[in-house]
Amino acid sequence: MEISNIQIEKVNHQIETLVAADSFYGKKLKDAGLMHINNQDEFEKLPFSEKKDLREAYPLDLMTAPEKDIVRIHSSSGTTGLPVIIPYTAKDVDDWAIMFKRCYEMAGITNMDRIQITPGYGLWTAGIGFQNGAEKLGAMVIPMGPGNTDKQLQMMMDMKSTVLCSTSSYALLLAEEIEKRGIKEHIHLKKGVIGSERWGEAMRKRISSELGIELYDIYGLTEIYGPGIGINCKFDTGMHYWDDYIYIEIIDPVTLKPVPDGEMGEVVITTLVKEGAPLIRYRTHDLSCIIPGECPCGSKYPRLGTIMGRTDDMMKIKGVNVFPSQIEEILKEFPVLSSEYQIRISHLDGKDTMRIYVETNGSVDFAELSKQIAERVKSRIGFTPLVKVVEVGVLPRSEKKTKRVIDERYE
Repeated sequence: MEISNIQIEKVNHQIETLVAADSFYGKKLKDAGLMHINNQDEFEKLPFSEKKDLREAYPLDLMTAPEKDIVRIHSSSGTTGLPVIIPYTAKDVDDWAIMFKRCYEMAGITNMDRIQITPGYGLWTAGIGFQNGAEKLGAMVIPMGPGNTDKQLQMMMDMKSTVLCSTSSYALLLAEEIEKRGIKEHIHLKKGVIGSERWGEAMRKRISSELGIELYDIYGLTEIYGPGIGINCKFDTGMHYWDDYIYIEIIDPVTLKPVPDGEMGEVVITTLVKEGAPLIRYRTHDLSCIIPGECPCGSKYPRLGTIMGRTDDMMKIKGVNVFPSQIEEILKEFPVLSSEYQIRISHLDGKDTMRIYVETNGSVDFAELSKQIAERVKSRIGFTPLVKVVEVGVLPRSEKKTKRVIDERYE
């Protein structure tokens, strides 16, 4: 998608700010002699920014606005290396709330809804992002935060919550608990706004049917405000994103060149008006595509496809490159399986081994099903995994994000 003249103006303002602050990116621009752009070609000459740049700026070297204007910091939820600290001005916080309000409105949520928020608060951007947007909308917020499923369900029934905000993993856990306790008739949920982890079609269908709700996939990352920079509409033809606040391009992760609209690649985001910590050409490592054309909903905001995984999700098994989404695509061809699976990779007797754990009910032949799945993986991907079929409910559930791939070779 071509960058517009208005967006170019905003990028130039961000460049001026970064250079004046002498930030890591301002120094990169000075070194490259790129202090102003006029068109798409010149924009594409601007250097990328990466998570390692942000880590090296720990704790507050990303701060681009004067400290007197910084009202909050957030941190990425990553568990490896130094955290990334992102400073926010009051305008950044308000802009984020405006974007999040748009997300709720795109999902048909109004100020008469009761929104139960289950993601974590604190340094993580999730809980407070969902809350700020809901308050900007004027809806009633039930700020539960994570965990304590008994209390979650009690409040859900007593407060007659109509909207659930959560990770897909926790939405599934709640759906299973509601079924187990036989309390579905006391639940008033109509919609779910789900974010923070990639989730497949099988899981989406399960949550939607078990809770009887419409599901909306929200997008965002701490480095770029947080969740709320994009969401799908009721036509579910991709996630509309707010191109007056961010510019998105899709690049080939190997050549680093832009790919045509509709083609899969890595999502790269430029913030257009951020003050506390602007980022230009930030490599997210998320895999998606720009969806060309107009959406049936009539919105003029452009669309990003479903996030299919991350460039760093790739597993190398027996010389073959595999993404979890490829395994997921195969598993969804077996209707008897639940949405849950787990992949374990180990190195035994001098060779790599992949074990896939899947769930089903007790009405099928586990051995036969295991054989069929292994054969399907072999024919599609080129090696034979060990497949273990277990009863529904055996694989772990999570109140946060479910870890689906465990690589024991490096533990």
